[in-house]
Amino acid sequence: MTQLAPIVLFTYQRLGSLKQTVEALQKNYLAVDSDLYIFSDAAKGKQDAEAVNNVRNYIKSVRGFKSITIYESQLNKGLATSIIEGVSQILKDHEAVIVLEDDLVSTNNFLDFMNQSLLTFKNEKAVFSVSGFSFNLKTIDNYKYDTYFLNRGWSWGWATWQDRWDKIDWEIQDYSEFIKNRKAQKNFSEGGSDLNGMLKKQMNNDLDSWAIRWFYNQYKCKGLTVYPVKSKILNEGFGENATHTKGSARRYMPVLDIENKRSFNFATKIEITEIAQRKFQIKMGYFSRLKSKIETYLKL
Repeated sequence: MTQLAPIVLFTYQRLGSLKQTVEALQKNYLAVDSDLYIFSDAAKGKQDAEAVNNVRNYIKSVRGFKSITIYESQLNKGLATSIIEGVSQILKDHEAVIVLEDDLVSTNNFLDFMNQSLLTFKNEKAVFSVSGFSFNLKTIDNYKYDTYFLNRGWSWGWATWQDRWDKIDWEIQDYSEFIKNRKAQKNFSEGGSDLNGMLKKQMNNDLDSWAIRWFYNQYKCKGLTVYPVKSKILNEGFGENATHTKGSARRYMPVLDIENKRSFNFATKIEITEIAQRKFQIKMGYFSRLKSKIETYLKL
């Protein structure tokens, strides 16, 4: 058997959603052969201390994987720093990594898809990452593959390789030039109408996101992300305790892979899948974002 990529799971204080994530992951066909690393962030204050302790008691009881290693932070790092430092730590000793947060429910073949994708595109430097999540892009007529490519990554169950991760400029040192370049901003927004605003907030310290910096670096190197046509991930993290996913979940409801097949027909051309890109841009366009805000207001 080819060596499987380690799974890295980040958690904070949501015990209920964490249990859903772990229980779904345990049902994966490759769970028993996979190494699991769990990073537990420390409480921000006394109000979260009990919840964090409950999470830490639970993760010590987790079984069902080849090995389980737990890292308990003594200081609250926040999600962005936790992920950047945690992934970097694991990638010092591994060529690739699969990453989850504690609000993501996976299909039984999630690990199959991620590992096969990592192996298939290992030497394709244009492929920046693998996404386990996929939007419902409706039926792609006469499309024979199980995957497609977009010019933007996604952060709900994803994977990447050491050589891609190590090149990331987390400080975005060229931002002063980028913000003056309207053409560059227009090109960046082809990955979603939310990107420029998110990056601006990040650079103005109004947002603490590892993902927007990841997306920006992917844009700079013209990288692609491989997606499954049918999602291997359902995000259950919309709500009051969510870090970045408050509001209506309607726009993000995927078509889940209920067939649970274990081999996949990968798209052979390493290029943007135009029909999927157009449908994705509609999903991430201004109108869809406005509709989602209205649904959030109406609590739909």
